[in-house]
Amino acid sequence: MSVSAKTAAVGGVLALLALLGASWYLTTRTGVEDPLAQCRIGARAGAAKIGGPFTLISETGATVTEKDVITGPSLVYFGYTWCPDVCPIDSTRNAAAADLLTSRGYDVTPVFISVDHARDTPESLREFTDLMSPKMIGLTGSEAQIDAVVRTYRAYYRVAEPGNPETLIDHSTQTYLMDPMRGYLDFYDRDVSPEAMAESVACFIDALKTNTK
Repeated sequence: MSVSAKTAAVGGVLALLALLGASWYLTTRTGVEDPLAQCRIGARAGAAKIGGPFTLISETGATVTEKDVITGPSLVYFGYTWCPDVCPIDSTRNAAAADLLTSRGYDVTPVFISVDHARDTPESLREFTDLMSPKMIGLTGSEAQIDAVVRTYRAYYRVAEPGNPETLIDHSTQTYLMDPMRGYLDFYDRDVSPEAMAESVACFIDALKTNTK
């Protein structure tokens, strides 16, 4: 395995461990029961300190914050439009899950946050998201803005060859389910099918409605 591949693997594992650790903390350390446990895929606990304020540039060129973007249940994914395989596959899965939810009467927005400030313009993002779903929102920003939102979501990315216009970018591949009122709800790995994701998201939406009555 090359040094780049080893670094990418370590970075991805660390990002995943951070997610699992953050999810574990609330239930295990505070003793608070997770009221949404039945909706989660896998044996992980609930609400973690993932997500929060951000300022980015939308695919329309407008400056937006999390309040403009996370207006309802949202599937947030980090990637880049030059990605040869992983990002298109994952984004297609997220769009398919959102379509399944729409057919069942749920309004869920897929969000694609670029980790490629050097190449991903609003225009290129719009082309990418339009291919995936008319509902998908594309976001980019300066290097500082992207670094900030990546930290906020406990995600990860690393430019393999800085300065190379055709460089690949190693990045985490989890998709985050976010809610404007409750914040982070869960994350989904790459092996989760559109159907399983849609089932889980619908469960969260229904459970949140029940718990807020």
